[in-house]
Amino acid sequence: MRRADPLETHARDLAVAAGLDPETRIPNPDKPGKTMPAWTEFRDAARQARKQEAKAREAATIAAQPDAYRDAPLHVFGAHEEQTIEQMQRCLRVGNTVAATLCADGHLGYAQPVGGVIAYDGQVSISGVGFDIGCGNLAVRLDMPASRIRDDLPDILAGIRQTISFGIGRANAARVEHALLDDDEAWHASDMRDYRQKAAAQLGTVGSGNHYVDLFEDEAGLVWIGVHFGSRGLGHTSATRYLKAAGGRDGIHVPPTVVDEGSELGIRYIAAMELAGRYAQAGREWVVERVRGIIGGAVTDTVHNHHNYAWKETHGGRDLWVVRKGATPAFPGQRGFVGGSMGDDAVILEGVDSEASRAALYSTIHGAGRVFGRKEAHRRFTRDQMRDWLRDRGVLLSGGDVDESPMAYRRLPDVLAAQGDTVRVLHRLRPMAVAMAGPGEFDPFKD
Repeated sequence: MRRADPLETHARDLAVAAGLDPETRIPNPDKPGKTMPAWTEFRDAARQARKQEAKAREAATIAAQPDAYRDAPLHVFGAHEEQTIEQMQRCLRVGNTVAATLCADGHLGYAQPVGGVIAYDGQVSISGVGFDIGCGNLAVRLDMPASRIRDDLPDILAGIRQTISFGIGRANAARVEHALLDDDEAWHASDMRDYRQKAAAQLGTVGSGNHYVDLFEDEAGLVWIGVHFGSRGLGHTSATRYLKAAGGRDGIHVPPTVVDEGSELGIRYIAAMELAGRYAQAGREWVVERVRGIIGGAVTDTVHNHHNYAWKETHGGRDLWVVRKGATPAFPGQRGFVGGSMGDDAVILEGVDSEASRAALYSTIHGAGRVFGRKEAHRRFTRDQMRDWLRDRGVLLSGGDVDESPMAYRRLPDVLAAQGDTVRVLHRLRPMAVAMAGPGEFDPFKD
């Protein structure tokens, strides 16, 4: 079967408008002696027309922004590529924007930068929350000295890989039971009932990319378990469905798609976001408990946070929707778990009250932030370089690939320093062992 050409319909219309039968055979200039349908001659014209239509839609979207929300202030932490700043500024020209910040780990993302935070008056950005709704981090401290498990780390990692599913669209061998799966009202309100069976099978799977299960040692010599992943196929399907319903587009260089909180679509999207957020939280809790069962010991502290989500919050006396894409909530006294790369320390931090914190919409980084994209990392670095880095740091790795190597990321202390007096570090967690999806295990659920 011939692969569908996304330009074919438009190209056929252009051929008809030019007085040609789209199926008329004409000489193929690239293959002497061969012919091709006449409509293929109009493919380039169709491509240009589509680009012009997209520009016109974007211009209309920007022009529709109410005057009261134009020129919303943007506070930037750290240094960023010009494209990242431009993407953030593009976001501020769409919808009821009130204020925004770009955290120090920011970089280009789908429609809105990762590390970007935007406050909206009565609206939520589907693009801003993104595809991996509720992606976040969970860390727990055990009453277990790291010295007690150090010699057992290879066996512990093997147990984690046997118990937890990593990689593409994987399902757990045993069904995970959770009250969320039986919450008929939530599945109905979100209009995601048709995904419930798949969601049940995927609950507690970790996926690939930068998602992980890590074992750390803190400054007191105690073990911490840390995990990073989100809502898997449920979040991706929800975002895709509502983005399309709202007339939005997937991509990097596109305007964000926002919906009114009180509209029928907005109400259903918010319900879907909240469902996916609960699902992501339940999955992380399930994974951590399975890992704790492998290690032993009891939980003595827990730090849990989303970093792809929208919250209704009060800022400057106004109730606003704050959309964080790859950014951690950090109100005064609120704690968060922020990872570095696989070979660097992670931190437990808390927000503080300061002028900079208020400008940051009480938000902070969610990680170290990429320096090189995945393809560029593979071009620049080798697995031997990655192994050398981890060996020097005493980190045992199961899975992982060069695109997630420490060399592809900023250094977390530098990023934290760029955030200034918005947060304070409570614990530094040194990695001992890291479990991730292995090379070639592509995950279709964007994060």
